[in-house]
Amino acid sequence: MKSSDWTRRQFLAGVAGLFAFQSVSPTVSQSDSLPGGGPAGKLLDPQRAGRSLEPVTGRDNLAAIQAIEKQLRCTCGCGLDIYTCRTTDFNCTVSPALHRQVLARYEAGQSAQQILDAFVAEHGEAILMSPPRRGFNLVGYFLPGTLVLAAIVLLVLALRRWTRLAAPPPVAAPAGSPRASAAELEHLRRELEQIDA
Repeated sequence: MKSSDWTRRQFLAGVAGLFAFQSVSPTVSQSDSLPGGGPAGKLLDPQRAGRSLEPVTGRDNLAAIQAIEKQLRCTCGCGLDIYTCRTTDFNCTVSPALHRQVLARYEAGQSAQQILDAFVAEHGEAILMSPPRRGFNLVGYFLPGTLVLAAIVLLVLALRRWTRLAAPPPVAAPAGSPRASAAELEHLRRELEQIDA
């Protein structure tokens, strides 16, 4: 190995180490490069970060509130329930408003069913995550299972029929042919043994 090869390797290793060290070590100047950014990464201009969120309190995450909100659909069009929408989509302004309505009704002493009924009266049954189990809505609950069961029964019947049609018919002796006697069968066996030998 040449001495010039060794120095090239040392040089490349040193450059690679320098780049690795620079990417790992934080610098204060990066937080200052953002407009509105302050020392130590504090954001001095909250409007740059978007809409400010209300602080979360213990009553926001009560099990009773979550149970109610998981039964109600957010009306922003996302298709999620109110609880999931407000805890995952921080750009949504509809779910926090609906959450405040649920909290106000809950703190006013209404039961979960009364809150659900009030939302249905205001927004219609479309606000419910699952339709009530009565009337024509029962079709939506039982029709899919019934169709799957009917499809399975039809498939089993079709498979049975196909296997019967695919099976070869049993080989039967022609109707007019006489049966062989025991003596004839013994003679045939001896003849076959002579051929094999």
